[in-house]
Amino acid sequence: MHRRINKVVVTGGAGFIGSNLVHDLAAGGQVGEIVVVDDLSTGTLDNVAELPVRLLVGSVLDSDVLDEAIPGATAVVHLGALGSVPRSVADPLTSHHANATGTLTVLEAARRHRVGQTILASSSSVYGANPVLPRRETLRPMPMSPYAVSKLATEAYANAYAACYGMAVLPFRFFNVYGPRQAADHAYAAVVPRFVSAALDGRPLEIFGDGLQTRDFTYVGSVTSVIVDAVMRGVYTPDTVNLAFGERISLLDLIAELEVVLGRELETVHRPPRTGDVRDSQADCSRLRELFPTVRRYPLRAGLEATVGWMARHVLADR
Repeated sequence: MHRRINKVVVTGGAGFIGSNLVHDLAAGGQVGEIVVVDDLSTGTLDNVAELPVRLLVGSVLDSDVLDEAIPGATAVVHLGALGSVPRSVADPLTSHHANATGTLTVLEAARRHRVGQTILASSSSVYGANPVLPRRETLRPMPMSPYAVSKLATEAYANAYAACYGMAVLPFRFFNVYGPRQAADHAYAAVVPRFVSAALDGRPLEIFGDGLQTRDFTYVGSVTSVIVDAVMRGVYTPDTVNLAFGERISLLDLIAELEVVLGRELETVHRPPRTGDVRDSQADCSRLRELFPTVRRYPLRAGLEATVGWMARHVLADR
């Protein structure tokens, strides 16, 4: 049963997943106040423009900012992070500080202000070199990059704060989330926005490796609907939950779907594989469906259509 929520704080709320979540929270009309904490290092003001939110521009590493944002919050959704495996390989310390230390700082603030529920974002990258598919949450993590290690630390801190302080936490492992508001204009952009941007620009799509590597692509709307449901029902568990639907799609298959959406063939070019990239990824979603029995998967083609439409309207129009 859904409840009336006095206040929700979303770290990273001006970023890709965060801004989509904030839009959904605002549209539901059941949250009294929404506070966004974002340092705008990857997020943008446009993502939350004209929304009924209070925006605090600052880092999750800044306790003063968190002490201004969090008091009175029913829930904190911690999405603020520095993404990208390649970025972490190039600069591991910055990824660690933003992701591991940032999580610890947020948890401490949530504990200090007695927040009722803290939801945290981890990543499927923590499974790393473990060859077992589909990925069950009980599998041994075998991270292959500093980014994956920093996300594993996020989960471990959540578990520790539940055990030591009795905090209600809910750590999710995200699997290759894609959709509107995802940036494509930087060196560490994720594969879907990179492919869509290149296709719309008429450039070749760069494939690192043979293109047969597989991912469990998850539309952002499915992710945010689960988080909204978790907030509204007060769902929590220290056990990490995969947030994906068990699909296994190769990059070549992804390109084929994109060709159907665009109605034309796309040129590709292959590059050497990247250090730290996982070969295959596929979620076991049993735990997700136990906790969120009404959750629905968004079909890949429909998700690509929404992504292409958004990028055509908002990205190409600005060039």
